[in-house]
This record gives sequence, structure tokens and C-alpha cells, in this order.
Amino acid sequence: MEQGNYSVGLDIGTTKIVAIIGKENEYGKIEILGTGRSKSLGVHRGVVNNITQTISSIQQAVEQAEVNSGLKIGSVVVGIAGQHIRSLQHSDYITRPNAEEVINDEDLDKLCNQVYKLVMLPGEEIIHVLPQEYKVDGQSEIKQPIGMYGGRLEANFHVVVGQVSSIKNIGRCIKSAGLDLANITLEPLASAEAVLSQEEKEAGVALIDIGGGTTDLAIFKDGIIRHTSVIPFGGNVITEDIKEGCSIIEKQAELLKMKFGSAWPGENKDNEIVSIPGLRGREPKEITLKNLSKIIHARVVEIVEQVYVEIKNYGHEEQKKKLIAGIVLTGGGSQLKHLKQLVEYITGMDTRIGYPNEHLAGDSDEEIASPLYATAVGLLMNALETNAKNAMPELDPQEQELEGVLVEEHAQASVSGNTMHKERKSIFDKWSEKLKDFLDNAE
Repeated sequence: MEQGNYSVGLDIGTTKIVAIIGKENEYGKIEILGTGRSKSLGVHRGVVNNITQTISSIQQAVEQAEVNSGLKIGSVVVGIAGQHIRSLQHSDYITRPNAEEVINDEDLDKLCNQVYKLVMLPGEEIIHVLPQEYKVDGQSEIKQPIGMYGGRLEANFHVVVGQVSSIKNIGRCIKSAGLDLANITLEPLASAEAVLSQEEKEAGVALIDIGGGTTDLAIFKDGIIRHTSVIPFGGNVITEDIKEGCSIIEKQAELLKMKFGSAWPGENKDNEIVSIPGLRGREPKEITLKNLSKIIHARVVEIVEQVYVEIKNYGHEEQKKKLIAGIVLTGGGSQLKHLKQLVEYITGMDTRIGYPNEHLAGDSDEEIASPLYATAVGLLMNALETNAKNAMPELDPQEQELEGVLVEEHAQASVSGNTMHKERKSIFDKWSEKLKDFLDNAE
């Protein structure tokens, strides 16, 4: 399998599992080679709670993508979400032995590695350490310290933390489905990659990804991630409410929501009625669209208000932290009629629906450019990036394969051989290697 040519993103959602195979074309855009999706069984609110079912759903999606593209899937980049994800701000510093030397990548690595050693609550593990701004010898608000001189290098970090058991379960599912785990990334970050433009990230924007089981939030300002959070409600709770409010089965409730649902009850007339066939020869049920949208409205307002609390927690109301680009809605739940208007009404912020077509090649399938696939496209982008990093020509492929497992002496020998350009491993690769070892030993 030629890894260099194509990569795979796997979105394990609460309602669906999507595998997307793609490669970068000569214009730097992403060409989709194949997709597969299956109904997700065994995932609840973004967390795997039935491993056997999840494995078979992953295999289904992967097989479909393979048939679709005629390619073989080896390693995948997976997203993680769920109510156990939390984020915190942390600052740390290192003192450099020689202040007259230029600050380089290794100093930044050392600083980030230090943050990974933070003591977490039992059962938690750090997923991402994202540097925000740096300080060199007390000079603050430095975006890129490489090339500067100084003795004390400080940084503020946005640290994303998740439960070890959930991370391990995802790893186990991937392994049992016969795949390799190339990387795990936070879903709201993946969605943001796919649907936000650089200008929006600079101006300040909140990305709200409304999925089936969770609603993910990522806030950017000055081009840097400032806040992330996962709210344990999504499209499924709306369906649940319709099911109970109208006494119908889930399949019918889902169809009603998608076909006739609206987040704004004012616009339906009282006499608009949908008739739903009864079960096994029972009388059909008649439901007014006004009632339907009242049920949906109540739940959507609750979700949006929770997200808005998070946006306020970040400090959107301070002048310096104002999100000028407002809100971008994505994910399957963002396709609900009149949701954009409702969000604007509740938050008073400009809102648009985010489609992941920003980075896709022009001839991509219409369907992929739907908000439904935002996370999957973002994961594919991450996979291509990870691959590009790993495909650096400094080390030959076999060494690359072995690198994580190799004995240290060997690694040092190979490094000293080309100290000039030693492949810089991102913190993340180190972390995923640690995770792989951890999973291998856990079996």
C-alpha cells in the first residue's frame, strides 16, 4: 500500500461512521477517492459503549470505502469527542542553558513535553497541548519564537484532556477492525480545519458542530485556538423528544425532523398536518407541524444556550476577545431549517452554515461538501498532514516503520548520522506512539 499517495480519515460518530479516502492534487486541494458510511451502533454521546458493534460498523464503512475507491485502507486518523473531554489553560516555562543561542524547534518540543507531564485526575490523559502565545525573557505576545534569542522561554497552552478508557476503547476498536491508528485528534479541531477560513480564525470565530450525540465547540481568535468544549447533547435528543412528544417510533421521528422540522415555530400555520401511518394496522396519527416545531424549538434553544454559555466563559464580551466573524454552524444538526436565524436571535452574533468545501477539489461529490461530513473531511486533512510529515525523505521507510519501536541506541545512531536534518516529530506523534505502546501492552 502506497501510504504517501492517499490517506484515510475515520469519523466515529454517534449516528454514523464515515471513512473517507483522499489525496492532495497538484493544486494543494483534496481529491476524494472513495467514501463509506455505516450506521453507528455502539456509540453513545460520542463515547464507545459497545465495542463489538462499533467494530462491525467500522468494518462496514471501511469496506464500502475500499470498494468505492478500489484502494486498500491501512492506517486511519480518528476523531475523539464525548462528554468526558475538557480543556484547561496552563502556562509553563523552560530556562535555556545558553541565552546567546537561537531558539529552535527542540526548545519548543521540550516546553510542550513538559506540559504533557502535568498531573491529571486519575483516569485522565492529555490529548492535545496547543501553544497559544509565547514569552521570551518577559517580552510577551510572541507568535513564533523560533529564531529569537533568550534565556527564559514561556508559553500559554490550551490543554485538552480526555478519559484514558475512552481513548483506549477507540484504539481497541480500530485495532480489532484490522486497521492501524495513525493519529487521534479532537473532533471540533478537525471540523474547524475543514470549514473555517484563515481570515475567520484571525477575526475570531466560534465553530459549533452539531452532531448526533454531542455538540462540539471550538473558538479561534488571532488565528489561534482559544477554547474547546464538548456538550453532551446533539440531534439525537431532538429526535427523542419528538418520539416521546408525538408517541411515534424513532425512525418516524427522525424522518419527521429531517423533512418537516423547523427550529422556528412561528412560521407554521395551525392547519398544516402530517399523517403518520400507525403500527400494524392501527389508526394513522396526525401531527401538526406547529407542535413539531415547538418540540424541536425547545430543545434547540437549550443546546444553543449551553453553547452560548461556553462562548461567554471564553470571554466573548470583552472587547479584546470579541469574535468578529461570529458563529459557524456545521455537522448534520446544522441542516435543521431556520436554525441559523434562531442562533442569531439567541446570541446576537453573525452566523453562517459551514460547508467543508474550502479545501476540496472542484469536482468533488456534492454529498461530501455537506456539513454532515465536516469532521470526516477534517480528519482526512489531518491524515494527509500526518502522512506528509512521516514521508519526509530523511529516514528510509523501513526505519520509519521501526522508529517508534527501535532500541534507543539504534535511534541515536541513525540520528547522529543526519543530525543536520533530523526529522522533527511533533509532540502528537510522540503521544500517539506512547498510546500505541500502551494499547499493545493493554491487550
